[in-house]
Amino acid sequence: MNLNYFKKNNTFRKITLSIALTFLGVFSFAQEKWPNHPITMIVPFPPGGVADTVGRPIAEALSRQLGQAVIIENRAGAGGGVGMAYAAKAKPDGYTILMTLSSISIIPEADKILGKEVSYQINQFKPIARFTADPTVLIVRADSPWKTYDQFLADTKKNPGKYNFGSSGNYGTMHIPMEMIKLQDQFEMKHIPYTGAGPAIIGLLGNQVDAIATGPASIVQQIKAGKVRALAHWGDARLASMPEIQSFKEMGKKIEFAQWSGLFVQNAVPTDIIEKLREASKAAANDEKVRTVLEGAGSPIQYLDAPAFQTYWNNDAKKMEEIVKKIGKVE
Repeated sequence: MNLNYFKKNNTFRKITLSIALTFLGVFSFAQEKWPNHPITMIVPFPPGGVADTVGRPIAEALSRQLGQAVIIENRAGAGGGVGMAYAAKAKPDGYTILMTLSSISIIPEADKILGKEVSYQINQFKPIARFTADPTVLIVRADSPWKTYDQFLADTKKNPGKYNFGSSGNYGTMHIPMEMIKLQDQFEMKHIPYTGAGPAIIGLLGNQVDAIATGPASIVQQIKAGKVRALAHWGDARLASMPEIQSFKEMGKKIEFAQWSGLFVQNAVPTDIIEKLREASKAAANDEKVRTVLEGAGSPIQYLDAPAFQTYWNNDAKKMEEIVKKIGKVE
């Protein structure tokens, strides 16, 4: 029996098998080109809020750009903390993306202030694109006796604790601006936290709360319908959707707050997927349908690509951390 023959033949079989497995691996990789199935967009608030209002047209545009459905999943609770923590812990494969607000920078610091276990860290996320950046607006019902902010301020100072305001949750983007103006002008109002902007707006319309601070996109239709009235806003210039409304800055108050919306992924998502999401997001931001929908909602596109958004986010996160520390522990 020729042993050399069997040895040579066995070596040949091993080489052939190795080559076959290599090509199989390449073939499998090609078959797994991203995305090859639907993508979930986590919105950490109930329907009706700014993140949801922005997220829906953006998701539809991303679906067209990426060739796969981008499905909205609302995961509300804890001022957005529940959904953001879920997104942070999701598999970093590009199939779970997060559309959220500036509260992404607030919740971890608030958890520390409250002595709670931090549900996520902001360095678990990588920014893809900022889509909008609107100041919150102080809103009261149309049947409210307050026609101006000065009237509102005088009444709340005269009756400390008599009135209340609703928000999307403790330390959320509807709560923080109200605490900022309370500190600035030294008045008292009771805070009523809801699970999101939509429920808080319903609470205002239903006479459960006396005021809210919310983004234009979630309230402009009620303003147009004459159901509510805007008294002031936290921006640095007049808003195109309500040019008659003064900012607190115009009133001489050193106070600003932007309720921006942006798309994020987990920090470990591969670079090639991030680049595809950046490209698709840029196209979505320039999509005429998206622009029309958001301008109609009073929240025009203010797009920033990932590098510029990262710089903006870093600066905003520092400001939010300082504000939360200044506000301190709230019940």
